[in-house]
Amino acid sequence: MNNNLIFRISLAAAAFSIALASASAQQKKQVKDTVYKTSPITVTATRQEAADLSVPLAVTIVPKELMNNRRGYGLDEVLTFVPGVLAQSRAGNHDARIVIRGFGARGSGERSNAGTSRGLRFYLDGIPETEPDGRTAFDLIDIAGASSVEVVRSNASALWGNAGGGIVNISNVPAANDPFIEAQVQAGNFGFLKNSLRAASPTDLGKAFVSFNNTTFDGWRTHSESANTQFNAGLVNNMGARTKFGVFIAGASNIFRIPGPLNQTQFDTDPTQAQNDTLIYKPTYVMRDERRFNRLGRIGTTFEHTLSRSTSVGGTGFLQSKYLQRSERNTFRDFNRYHTGGNFYLKNTMKLSDNLQSNLIVGADEQYQDGAILFYSLVNGGRGTLLQDKREGANNFGIFAQEDMQINEQLNIVIGARYDNITYYSENFLVPGESEDKSFTQITPKFGVTYRITPEHTVYTNFGGGVEVPAGNETDPVPTYGDDTLHVINPLLEPIRSTTIEIGYKTVANADFLGDATVSADVAAYMITIKNDIIPYRGGRFYFTAGETRRLGGELGLGIRWLNGLSLWAAVTLSDNRYVNYKIDSVYYNKSLAGKSADYKDNKAAGLPDFFSTIRLRFEPEFVAGTFIEADMRLMGEYYVDDANTLTVPSYAVFDAAAGYDLKISDALGAKIYARYANLTDARYAASAWINPDMPSKTLPAYIEPGLAGNITAGLTLTWYPGK
Repeated sequence: MNNNLIFRISLAAAAFSIALASASAQQKKQVKDTVYKTSPITVTATRQEAADLSVPLAVTIVPKELMNNRRGYGLDEVLTFVPGVLAQSRAGNHDARIVIRGFGARGSGERSNAGTSRGLRFYLDGIPETEPDGRTAFDLIDIAGASSVEVVRSNASALWGNAGGGIVNISNVPAANDPFIEAQVQAGNFGFLKNSLRAASPTDLGKAFVSFNNTTFDGWRTHSESANTQFNAGLVNNMGARTKFGVFIAGASNIFRIPGPLNQTQFDTDPTQAQNDTLIYKPTYVMRDERRFNRLGRIGTTFEHTLSRSTSVGGTGFLQSKYLQRSERNTFRDFNRYHTGGNFYLKNTMKLSDNLQSNLIVGADEQYQDGAILFYSLVNGGRGTLLQDKREGANNFGIFAQEDMQINEQLNIVIGARYDNITYYSENFLVPGESEDKSFTQITPKFGVTYRITPEHTVYTNFGGGVEVPAGNETDPVPTYGDDTLHVINPLLEPIRSTTIEIGYKTVANADFLGDATVSADVAAYMITIKNDIIPYRGGRFYFTAGETRRLGGELGLGIRWLNGLSLWAAVTLSDNRYVNYKIDSVYYNKSLAGKSADYKDNKAAGLPDFFSTIRLRFEPEFVAGTFIEADMRLMGEYYVDDANTLTVPSYAVFDAAAGYDLKISDALGAKIYARYANLTDARYAASAWINPDMPSKTLPAYIEPGLAGNITAGLTLTWYPGK
């Protein structure tokens, strides 16, 4: 797409948001009965329930209508509607690249662990999916069965700890209290088939729910097939007026093959091919049957108990077992891990005067993961000779406190801080006595102010810090040149330390100037300064740190619902991401360049586009109740994938369309059907890209992961409501 066109679209979106904010601010405080009544939106971004309009953070609750009628296979399908969130499917399956305001960008490359993210924290029913070192695998996340998705786009390390560049909180607990049993089947091109069964019911013990999914996908590229079976169950119990208790069980078996990246010529010739060129990688991705096979299960609990009218305590606990198999880096690997932890908090709400209320939360988090790793030589995609037998563990401990002072129901002042201690453990069982522990510590502050202009309009600002320690494989990667020359630099990696300054405006209000409509708008601007930004080199063979990086950005989240059934949704992100201080000794990239250096000051940060946006127009006509039609447009600006700014990913536009019908067969039985045509124009585009890829001497570098071609998915859902 022409960059001038992207600029014009961006400018129009920004102008519209300013006009909307100005016009909305002039609306009357009283909500009219003829328009949707705007109920308060509650979020948990501050680790306790609070009205979104009072929270001095950029928070997005993904509306349920944006989560429905999709394949529900990857997180990208939902998070693409969140401003500031770059969500890309790497091969059209469960493996997604998730970046929030630049955090998580480096988790893409040959040695960056496919199927995971970095720098961001994910929670499922209050239990952390993120490991102690900041990596997250998505195996247990069933986005199609989620009842809510909340995204904190602001840097939230002061409350949530390591890798708190963004928070994604997913709930599987059904919102409704009525019992139901639901069966769904979805089928589409490239052998996509998903069967789901969900049920929920109030019981004497509380609200119980269960879901089961089995998804298979032949893959649209060679060597990209996948299969994922998921199980989720839970019981949420109000044991009394003062006590809440929850038990959650989750399990998954997830296997997916990785086609690898293509160079520009391969991408232009045939984007469906896998990486199978021995001039780039030998053996190739196909030769070594590059894949991940993860089997894991978890049980977790949550509780909250009210001690008095002003004080309550609560917490979580969980235990998880993982058996992971991988063919990667020309070795076969077995991982046996257990992951356990929990948290405890105390909340106190005190009315200090008629105009002043204190809301205090203090608590502690603990996560520990440990286990054995066996490396074998790779023989026909399977185990050969044992090469390495070691233990790899990590512990993440943090304590936090935050005070939210509410003044005159108009002003909220938030002050908080957190202390984190993250420790790695390693032990080589083949070399007795070879072991190492390494710890990182950080104190992270937070300060924020929210001012309520009217009950429906607020402005806010916040200042905060962030911390992200290097992941385990970043402190102990493979040798780069066939020897141990560069091992010495990686243990010296320091945590990424960031400072964020943010301002924003939020509203949920009726808008007479748009007709009979309700508007929700979220406008945010930020500046993030990052010290020790960790940069992958040679596909992740080793990592180096940029001295300082600066990210400037503006975001617009917009939703307009008209009474006639028409709605418009938009998520627009503009940013400028640059290296402020970044000089690297060239020997780290090419051994023959010893004694020389490269200075990347003022270069664009690799992997981060200056512009991306998703817009949806949806219509639910009153004259055909239960029917909907919708159209999506996804736009992406051009960006660089290397620090030298020589390799680019072109801009693109992708269009989708969908239609469906919700049929009420009887009071107790309903049916839903839908069909979605994704990538209507069969556009050829790079859905994801590898950062600082290998630069082979005899061919072009491979870094492009092609986006899914045009495809149709159709689904049928039957829902039975017992007792109706």
